[in-house]
Amino acid sequence: MCCQGFVTRRPGRCNAREPLVPQYASNNKNNKHFRPLAAEEEFQMKLTHLLLGSTCIAMIGVTHAAAETITVATVNNADMIRMQRLSKTFEEQHPDVDLNWVVLEENVLRQRLTTDIATQGGQFDVLTIGMYEASLWGDKGWLAPMTNLPDDYNLDDVFPSVREGLSVDGTLYALPFYAESSMTYYRTDLFEQAGLDMPEHPTWTQMAEFAEKLHKPGEEQYGMCLRGKAGWGENMALVTTVANSFGARWFDEKWQPEFNGPEWTKAANFYVDLLGKYGPPGASSNGFNENLALFNSGKCAMWVDATVAGSFVTDTSQSKVADKVGFTFSPQQTTDKGSAWLYSWALAIPASSKKQEAAKTFAAWATSQDYAELVAETDGVTNVPPGTRESTYSDEYMAAAPFAKITLESLKQADPASPSAKPVPYVGIQLVTIPEFQAIGTQVGKMFSAALTGQMPVEQMLTAVQQTTTREMKRAGYPK
Repeated sequence: MCCQGFVTRRPGRCNAREPLVPQYASNNKNNKHFRPLAAEEEFQMKLTHLLLGSTCIAMIGVTHAAAETITVATVNNADMIRMQRLSKTFEEQHPDVDLNWVVLEENVLRQRLTTDIATQGGQFDVLTIGMYEASLWGDKGWLAPMTNLPDDYNLDDVFPSVREGLSVDGTLYALPFYAESSMTYYRTDLFEQAGLDMPEHPTWTQMAEFAEKLHKPGEEQYGMCLRGKAGWGENMALVTTVANSFGARWFDEKWQPEFNGPEWTKAANFYVDLLGKYGPPGASSNGFNENLALFNSGKCAMWVDATVAGSFVTDTSQSKVADKVGFTFSPQQTTDKGSAWLYSWALAIPASSKKQEAAKTFAAWATSQDYAELVAETDGVTNVPPGTRESTYSDEYMAAAPFAKITLESLKQADPASPSAKPVPYVGIQLVTIPEFQAIGTQVGKMFSAALTGQMPVEQMLTAVQQTTTREMKRAGYPK
């Protein structure tokens, strides 16, 4: 705001005690220092007022013209909610950029973003996507390359596996906000009371045995919490790692689906049986956020999910069991290949955006070392977005975050190029990096969710999955 006739000490504020015209030269006859102005002085005063008024109007016009509103689409995970809250700092540092937020549930976000970018709808300037979309959409030219980053961004600090997962032929198409693998969370107090010891590398068979002993539904204590909500990035992320550990794979070397094989049969029956016997009620509706809430309220004895949850389950402001949580690696079975996933939520810019420079400025800020330091200052070092930068894993962070070591080791061991004990023609641990997977994975996820609710037996479900996947892959021309 500009104030005609007063000297402005701070932008946007008027200092009413400092009139522009000195008191000894005033037309105010009630002023004790009054003396009449000469005609030339009066003319100069009026001219000064006029010029100042014109300048103020011009400045206001320039300010409004320079400000850009960029629309940020993101998922309703706690780390992104924190990013939205702390983005006030960005807006203070960049008064020429306004942020408009669209925060959506994971499945809805993916659907909205896919539709918008495929049709070049232009609704969003910054997209929160994963490695799956970054590689496919970048290859299609739908995303703006993340080049010419600020000198202090320090891209070399980002883990190579994360950079590679968000790149196509060496070109980076998204900046990682956080990266994750999967791990096992368990209640140390309940294990101690039951006389149980959690191995560093448990098998799924052992997990089922623990779940049986710890399952007390009458006390709202459930042996095992796992994702059941349908979605290629929801239940199928977890189910696929279970299947990998049983030796299964989505496709053989000729792109033929293998859901009718013995490995998938064992894995699917195990998953449905485990959640059916020892899971919470309504498990088919539970994704990451729902299971996190259950675990933090003390209702899950064990939970296998994203490593990013480490800071949430140990946060006393949201977890009732913050001081009673143990951490170990994701369960294995016949193999350790593909038993823990690799994923990154990242910020990308659609090539259709008309505000790419402003969008890139924000994306670089939100994924920078400076942002990590801001989180540490405001919310504590354990809440720094994990898994993306080597600098995050300082001695201070490792000492403060009891989950950090497992997270770091899991990220290093995850190999998307070799997700199964058998050879595969695809890249991806908990997903298959082909354009058709989003639709196929969503359909398969719905069928697995239906099996959880008892709508169809596992064998019937797997037969339907095999038929659906085979049909879609043939339609896309994959089987050789």
